[in-house]
Amino acid sequence: MCGITGYVGLKNASPILIEGLHKLEYRGYDSAGLALLKDGKISVCKRTGRVANLEAAVAGDNAKSTIGISHTRWATHGGVSDVNAHPHVSSDGLFAMVHNGIIENFRGIKTFLEERGYTFKSQTDSEALVNLIAYHFKNRTSDSDENRFLEAVRKALRHVEGTYGIAVLCPLFPGTIVAARKGSPLIIGIGKNERMVSSDVLGFAGRAQSVIYLDDNQVASISADECDIVSVSNVPVDFEVKDVDWALENDDLGGFKHYMQKEIFEQPSALENAIRGRISDDESTAKLDGLNMTPSELRQVDRIMFCACGTALHACKTAEYLIEKYARIPVEVEYASEFRYRNSPIDKNTLFFVLSQSGETLDTLEAMREARRKGYKTLAITNAVGSTISRESDGGLYQYAGKEIGVASTKAFTSQVAICLMMALKIARMRDMSFSEGRAIVEALKELPRSVAEALKQAPLIEKIAKKYASYEKFLFLGRLDEYPVALEGALKLKEISYIYAEGYPAAEMKHGTIALVCKECPSFLFANSDEIMSKVVSSAQEIKARGGSIIVATHDPKAFEGLADDIIPLPKVHDAVRPIVSVVPAQLFAYYVAVERGCDVDKPRNLAKAVTVE
Repeated sequence: MCGITGYVGLKNASPILIEGLHKLEYRGYDSAGLALLKDGKISVCKRTGRVANLEAAVAGDNAKSTIGISHTRWATHGGVSDVNAHPHVSSDGLFAMVHNGIIENFRGIKTFLEERGYTFKSQTDSEALVNLIAYHFKNRTSDSDENRFLEAVRKALRHVEGTYGIAVLCPLFPGTIVAARKGSPLIIGIGKNERMVSSDVLGFAGRAQSVIYLDDNQVASISADECDIVSVSNVPVDFEVKDVDWALENDDLGGFKHYMQKEIFEQPSALENAIRGRISDDESTAKLDGLNMTPSELRQVDRIMFCACGTALHACKTAEYLIEKYARIPVEVEYASEFRYRNSPIDKNTLFFVLSQSGETLDTLEAMREARRKGYKTLAITNAVGSTISRESDGGLYQYAGKEIGVASTKAFTSQVAICLMMALKIARMRDMSFSEGRAIVEALKELPRSVAEALKQAPLIEKIAKKYASYEKFLFLGRLDEYPVALEGALKLKEISYIYAEGYPAAEMKHGTIALVCKECPSFLFANSDEIMSKVVSSAQEIKARGGSIIVATHDPKAFEGLADDIIPLPKVHDAVRPIVSVVPAQLFAYYVAVERGCDVDKPRNLAKAVTVE
């Protein structure tokens, strides 16, 4: 992983490929490279660091090429270096390939090929695959010259264990790119007298009028004016061409310093988009037609299981509190990466939900596929129309949060929680929630964008507090009930972008061991927005203070912490149902301003990728 772009047509490929890589920078990466066909040969340029380094390296090359492939790499095998960057070229010089995914059996393939004279320059698993393609090309039996390129790729893939999204060039076929996928997204873009390929539709934003989404185990031969697709087992594939709506939001920072900051402040509008059109006519429940379930089917649900990773997992944990509280249905939350390797007993009337901002998170996708194999109805909440998860699920809901460029998720998290709350409301109203209670939650949802906007007004205060604590190297985040997942998310945000070790914990559980960490070098960030247990959170704060720990508290009741907390962030008082969405805002801002103060690369933190498409 992490990003692929390819082009074949009538125009100069190099600037188009570079433009596509820039559009994919938000996914996170450590190096970039491209390969072009020029004068019957493969020309490769690779650079560690940002796409700008690659762009500068190819700027002086005026030779035009109308076909090429490019890549941004997030290291899985081998260190960050020019030689390990993609594209990789076969040792006979006949093939160049870019690859997302992991070839799990690459060592066996490599040994097989080395015994037959093939050589390797990199430490990557990908180079084994491109040499395997060269091997099958050389050792063909009865393939016609016309299909020889595609057949070499197809036959090589039959020996591969793992995941891949690949695009391949061969100078003997100067007008063709061969692409294939299994477990890693790949999309073909169709323009006038040109075709493109990318791991993300944004890779050819504005250039393609329509797209073809490759499915797993499909191989495509792509030229400027046509596309043929077969399965890895050589069965022709009937594919669907879909129009693309390029009504995408402006990528301009709009006066903000970073995309993460911009996206934090976009949360009121993102929440409006998530809620719009999903309130019933009598305003007592939610309309969620995308679930593709009748009221009778929903009433038969006895349990809900959520699977996700990272920030989306914290949204699931928040949903657990909301659904159990309002809909009175037991909820389980599983790490998607663990689910398919466990043999968890699941009730027969369980509804299976996955959450993924990108809709391409491989661990989450495989968890969903495992649930489907076991016969469960699988639903998804995603932010990406046409993503693999959205296409393979039985139903689901789009977030409509708008493109999120910053690697650390913010507006996607709050919109996921808002949608989960609407789901809780819908099921609750079908069971035993009263009309008036439903109306109260709907009113809170309608007021939510304004409530979040009110919380965002504390940004200057939070920036000041962040500067005070930016030099600390460890933090505790503490919350109770539905603010416990908020504490987890606050800790994750601080870890992701400022590289400070942070731990999220239930506030009451702190005294059962974690309190050993409390000292003046380890500040605590508390969330206290529930009147029901306010006194309990105050008690936790007193325990921290008695041991010399500094305290930051985000609360709608500042008076409760006067003389106790070192720093207080006042928040608006809101309905309990939307409390976690408002509470997370100061944690997001705090992490952002700490990272800025420490000089970190906020939008592209080290070692992270926006869409993790490997296990």
